[in-house]
Amino acid sequence: MSFEKASLDLQQKGFVGRIRVLEQSSATVELAAQALGVAAERIAKTIALKTREGRAVLVVAAGDARIDGGKFKRAFGFKPRMLAFDEVEPLVGHRPGGVTPFGRNPGVDCWVGISVERFETVFPAVGDAASAVELTPAELEAACGALGRVDVCKTKEISVGQTADGSCAKH
Repeated sequence: MSFEKASLDLQQKGFVGRIRVLEQSSATVELAAQALGVAAERIAKTIALKTREGRAVLVVAAGDARIDGGKFKRAFGFKPRMLAFDEVEPLVGHRPGGVTPFGRNPGVDCWVGISVERFETVFPAVGDAASAVELTPAELEAACGALGRVDVCKTKEISVGQTADGSCAKH
């Protein structure tokens, strides 16, 4: 049902024919990157967090981004807390592994993390563990009805002389 809700939402917003149904799982950033043949950081993951009132709020971020507690608290006024596995579907409307900002339950606020701005296009899930849609950051913001962009994440920084895997580069 989640795929149907999310794909209908995207179609109603003019993104017809852009959804990719995959033959393998895209339930994690790494699996999605493999299935799509793109770098993991280009997977737009939807992070489901709990508000003080017990509602869900979503942040769509690049695949290599992590919520920064201090930035999040300054932006939203409360400490970030991930939804428990069994809270995700009732509060958001999608199961873990296919959480998407499209076709979510009414009243669930969504923000797009600025971490996606580094890429021409990104690939968020479409409501299940075997789908994605390719969108520019601006299209993503419009398609998910985001309240705006927010700087609440950190990404892995690569120091001079360090490779992506964290080892020292040879000079």
